Amino acid sequence: MQLPLPSRRPSTDVLYDTGWPGEARAALVCSGLLLGAALTVGAGVHGLTPLGTVGCIALSAFLLGILLPARVSAAPGLLTVQGLWVTRTVRTDRLAAAVWPADTAGRLCLRDEDGGRAEIDLRVLLSNPALWLRLEADARAARERGTLDHGAADLARLALHVHTETARSVLKLSGL
Repeated sequence: MQLPLPSRRPSTDVLYDTGWPGEARAALVCSGLLLGAALTVGAGVHGLTPLGTVGCIALSAFLLGILLPARVSAAPGLLTVQGLWVTRTVRTDRLAAAVWPADTAGRLCLRDEDGGRAEIDLRVLLSNPALWLRLEADARAARERGTLDHGAADLARLALHVHTETARSVLKLSGL
């Protein structure tokens, strides 16, 4: 008797950064305000010229490119970071390295066995506990499998930091 094949996981297994839409909207508003202000000043001082208009649009697009955050999603065993130009995917269940530098604590750098690399902003993990828990569970599985060669101490230190900040936030919200 042959066992049935496992069904595909439903799309609800994918977790997203819940703060991304608001941050993307804020980036669009800022770049739109800059465009409006630059066009208004340009029209008032020199009059609107095609070259000046293109320059204002380019400046606004440049600001949008700087302010627009990467979109982070996590499926079981997979973390995807979508930037403006590049999408990076790392297999979190087959992590080879996880680096959280103590001096620049803003980003966690992940690398899997296949050479996939991704960097995730620590604020994303702090504001999305479900993303952190999935990443932590997958990293634990990679450590148990023996694929996580470098960074187990960094992940343990990061786990302590994330759990401490989460507890601090819960206590602050509850008024304690």
